[in-house]
Amino acid sequence: LPGLHVFAIAFALEVSVGKTNTVTALNNSNVLLPCIFSACIGFQDVVFTWYFNTTEMIYQGKIKNKASEPIRIWHNPRVEFVGSTAKKDTNISIVLNNVEFSDAGKYTCHVKNPKERNAQHNATIFLTVVHKMVETDNTVTLIIVGVVGGLIGLLILFMLIKRVVLFIIKKTQDGKKECLVSSSGNDNTENGLAGSKAEQKAPPKA
Repeated sequence: LPGLHVFAIAFALEVSVGKTNTVTALNNSNVLLPCIFSACIGFQDVVFTWYFNTTEMIYQGKIKNKASEPIRIWHNPRVEFVGSTAKKDTNISIVLNNVEFSDAGKYTCHVKNPKERNAQHNATIFLTVVHKMVETDNTVTLIIVGVVGGLIGLLILFMLIKRVVLFIIKKTQDGKKECLVSSSGNDNTENGLAGSKAEQKAPPKA
């Protein structure tokens, strides 16, 4: 089945920007935009391209094979390549130098592998540029989690105590019912319940 073969090839090339696809950078700083790719059947003359907001090319490179390092074809002067083929997954990450507010947006890492019938794939990362990095204070969060955890623990304990108390009350009531049933045996009724005798009808008159 040729369709199945093409389907398998299409998913052989994988491109990833890591666990999260968002990066925050401080204005006038340098920021790493990570990207790696792997190919199940290897690669030959791979062309990789970085785009800003889908259309603006900021870096393009080529990798002959796994044994050779990437070669730069074209780049924006502010973009520095920091990738390598040394590890299992081929690293094609870049560093954007002297970040400005206008650099905020979508960055796409695109890879094309001729060895896999020109299979191509891409991954996207979103850059946010801020004038000041805000440190996250986890103290309040930890306190809230601790309090909520404590409350949940107390609630569970309360529910358990409530169930035990209800169980004891039920057992006590059942015991009392049994006493009532056994003490009403002198009524000579069929079901032995108190008050049943009064409900018995007089024999019909002839």
